[in-house]
Amino acid sequence: MNHLLPLVVAGPLLGAAFLVAFGRLLPRIATDAVAAVVAAGTTALCVLLLTRSSPAATEWVGGWEPVAGRSVGIVLVGDEPGTGLATLVCLLTVAVLVYSWRYFEEVPHKNPGAFPALVLLFQAGMCGFALTGDLFDAFVFFELMGVAAYALTGYRVEESKAVQGALTFGVLNSLGAYATLMGIGLVYARTGELGMRQIGARLDDQGPADALVVTAFVLVASGLLVKAAAVPFHFWLPDAHAVAPSPVCMLLSGVMVELGVYGVWRVHTFVFAGPGGVPSADVGLCLVVLGAVTAVLGALLCWQQHHLKRLLAYSTIAHTGLFLAGVGLLRPESTAGVALYIVGHAGAKAALFACTGILLDRYGSVDEHELYGRATGLRLIGVLYTVAALALAGLPPFATALGKGTAEEVSGLAGTVLFTVVSALTGAAVLRVAARVFWGLGPRPRRASEQETKGGDEEPETRGLLSRVPLPMVAVPVALLAGSLAVGVWPGLGERAGAGFGGPPELAPHWTLASVLTGLVSVACAAACAVLALRRQTPQEPYAWTEPLRRLHSGHIGDYVAWFALGVALLGALAFSGSLL
Repeated sequence: MNHLLPLVVAGPLLGAAFLVAFGRLLPRIATDAVAAVVAAGTTALCVLLLTRSSPAATEWVGGWEPVAGRSVGIVLVGDEPGTGLATLVCLLTVAVLVYSWRYFEEVPHKNPGAFPALVLLFQAGMCGFALTGDLFDAFVFFELMGVAAYALTGYRVEESKAVQGALTFGVLNSLGAYATLMGIGLVYARTGELGMRQIGARLDDQGPADALVVTAFVLVASGLLVKAAAVPFHFWLPDAHAVAPSPVCMLLSGVMVELGVYGVWRVHTFVFAGPGGVPSADVGLCLVVLGAVTAVLGALLCWQQHHLKRLLAYSTIAHTGLFLAGVGLLRPESTAGVALYIVGHAGAKAALFACTGILLDRYGSVDEHELYGRATGLRLIGVLYTVAALALAGLPPFATALGKGTAEEVSGLAGTVLFTVVSALTGAAVLRVAARVFWGLGPRPRRASEQETKGGDEEPETRGLLSRVPLPMVAVPVALLAGSLAVGVWPGLGERAGAGFGGPPELAPHWTLASVLTGLVSVACAAACAVLALRRQTPQEPYAWTEPLRRLHSGHIGDYVAWFALGVALLGALAFSGSLL
């Protein structure tokens, strides 16, 4: 099966090249069909590789295999975590292409192949990043997905705010890429290797880590944490989600951000986890502290949003914090739980963005206050939105509840409180939106003040406001939520996840009374918070206590660059804490 690994990356790349070359000559239905066939074929290949991923397959692309233990080739590793994440990438790509089937507005150049080509390029970069076993090639795929995501974020280039959001995305992610490249340069100078396992072995041979090794870890991790949108590297994400097309948001929040978390886990596990790497206690401290801060800040900002895309973006930031905190425990069972949490979150969050796109294309707005009661006719979409909100809050038996419950059992009381509060608050914010927009509950909100970011008078992503919702736009969120539910109830999936992350089957994610109860408590708290929000009139001005948080998110790139520098310094201080103490 080794020889099939390169096709996971090459297939979408060739499909994108075909659409770029011949997209102008083909009708819209043909370009959409080509992209969908390529993405579906790659998905089938990933599923096949996932079933054969134990033991892990390794392929040196082009036959450039190691000589005397050294290599300059491109290595792809088909282990369970990598192929599993690549499968998730491909499934969401198929969902995005089906969702945007023939309806999505073309760019001004009238090339119907442009959007699906960029989506396939994005897919290739993400799959390559998930499968690579080489640190430098991880950077290359990291940049490939970043370039495609940058273009997709600013896809509606005729709008100034789209250009601004894409520019913020590009600048901050470029800074992260520079940091990663400098860290790779340091470890290459020390070891003469670029393969992750080879670097780890050389570092172990050289003895305990020194300042250079710790600095390399900090730089590499900083770049990955930018992609993961961890605080204080997160500022690009809300701005990007506010302007990116809804199908693009499904990929950004559904899987690209999670790839940053996966990258941190993989780099630590295979490069810096040995006796010659960074002490595990210091790495755990870094991830748990950054994760907790990210989760709390994301949840608070999610609650105060009324721009639906920004609300969902901050919800993604909050859950990224939970993922980082779970990975920071550095235990196989917690990492396996986070993996299932990510899969469930991908389905629920992508479904929410799909429903938000329907609101935008039907009513020309993504403002919670302006949409109050306007979508009462979209009963099915309202049900899907509500179910997705409950899944986000941790409703059993969705995969979000299983993954969250597993991580909580490992993290102790403090971790359980963090996971419960954050998931409840983000779920409550989405439930509040569903109640107001789709069911018309609560008093009519007052008109938003000028201090708030509003989502009214948005341009639809179709050629005009939809008079009826196309079937593919409804079928996609249904399938995504069904998938998230199936992962939670599929027998044996938890055991496979546990084995994939190095844990014994008895420690793999499985339903327990505690996980069910904490999930129900999260949902009950989310419902209670949503009811309290609906019972009171929303203030015309934002709450005064949120002023410091709003001022942090100024929208000025210079401020965000300063926060990036501060984040690198903070990460360095945490990483060096063990040696300093």
